Amino acid sequence: MTAVTDQRRTEHSVGELVSRATAQLSTLVRQEMRLATAELAYKGKRAGRGGGLLGAAGAIAYVGVMALAATAAAALSLTLPVWASALIIAGVLFAIAGVLALIGRRQLRGATPPLPERAMHSVRADVEELKERAHR
Repeated sequence: MTAVTDQRRTEHSVGELVSRATAQLSTLVRQEMRLATAELAYKGKRAGRGGGLLGAAGAIAYVGVMALAATAAAALSLTLPVWASALIIAGVLFAIAGVLALIGRRQLRGATPPLPERAMHSVRADVEELKERAHR
């Protein structure tokens, strides 16, 4: 008789099992939501950095265009060395703008698509695990 009562103590009622499964599922969903939030925050920061670098590239390119205009004016009114130096400065500014644009573009590519991919993969794995356990 004691073997039967011991066996009943280790077996849980359906209500207890459902209650545990509900609690575990709730915890799992909260954890997945935290993971998705963290992943989206990381991607948002990366997109912000990329956008900032592209903005800086645009501003420097604008300054380069102004320097190029000053170069043209200097070329018409002064001797060769003055406009040549202004042309070199404009070239350097355009080179800096090009490098910033490439870095910014790389940052933006790394931030897209703005989906929490790791969290979605984790949820899919959890669903598959639950399906397997339900079929056992």
